Amino acid sequence: MTTAPATARAQFSIERTYAASIDEAWALWTTKSGIESWWGPEGFDVTVTSLDLRPGGDLIYLMTAVAPEQVAFMKRAGMPLTSECKVTYTEVSPPSRLAYKTLADFVPGVAPYEVATIVELKAMADGVKLTITFDAMHDDVWTERARAGHESQMRKLDALLAAQGKGVHSSTLGSPAQAPWHRLHRQGARNLDSR
Repeated sequence: MTTAPATARAQFSIERTYAASIDEAWALWTTKSGIESWWGPEGFDVTVTSLDLRPGGDLIYLMTAVAPEQVAFMKRAGMPLTSECKVTYTEVSPPSRLAYKTLADFVPGVAPYEVATIVELKAMADGVKLTITFDAMHDDVWTERARAGHESQMRKLDALLAAQGKGVHSSTLGSPAQAPWHRLHRQGARNLDSR
């Protein structure tokens, strides 16, 4: 079994500017109805079973494959169609900053390890700027898979807000080769909880 590195890993970020208020954006990240309306990659639905929004509190949810392509993939991979997932909050600073860790315990042959995420919201003249910074995974292949999953999830948020007339004004997203659309941060010693 491979052990994930104990030192700080590289990070990557996704940014968007929406025509929504900071309070509307905050609610999408911090309420049961908000989270269930967009959370998870495309082709998956989420049901929140517990939400304790405080440092040390947990968000527990069920993620279920619902689109035919995802259902087929999960079946071929021998994975359940529904998985229970848990987020542990490390910082809750309404309405501008949310930080949490998830346990990466699903990689065959790799010991479980934590992955940190920071969500920052900044009120702008024309809406709200959203910056999400993620730890990279233990290797480049799994980091690319994680990045693709986060981008898929963000497309769901984009569509939700667009349907409300509060769509994306700008974004940075894509692969490093498509810069400036995507930024991959190589900040080895940076501690996410110290920001």
